[in-house]
Amino acid sequence: MNFSGIIIGVIAFLCIGIFHPIVIKCQYHFTDKVWPVFLVCGILCLAASLIVGHDIVSAGLAVIGFSSLWSIGELKEQKRRTERGWFPKNPKHHL
Repeated sequence: MNFSGIIIGVIAFLCIGIFHPIVIKCQYHFTDKVWPVFLVCGILCLAASLIVGHDIVSAGLAVIGFSSLWSIGELKEQKRRTERGWFPKNPKHHL
């Protein structure tokens, strides 16, 4: 049996679950101006996925890389959700 697909699916599922609260916390503490960190992380993970020889590790790095890049847009959306009152505003920041 080949469990590679299942393992990659679990990695993708965990990344989605982990990146959602990361985006919320980053937007709350640092505003959406933290997006370059997600860009650099995404590019580095995608580049590493091209170099790594193991298929599951390579796919995992690619999933993390694309999740980081997707999070850039989610930071902007999180800012809008905060402005609408769906999430609490950080009183130290002026949105």
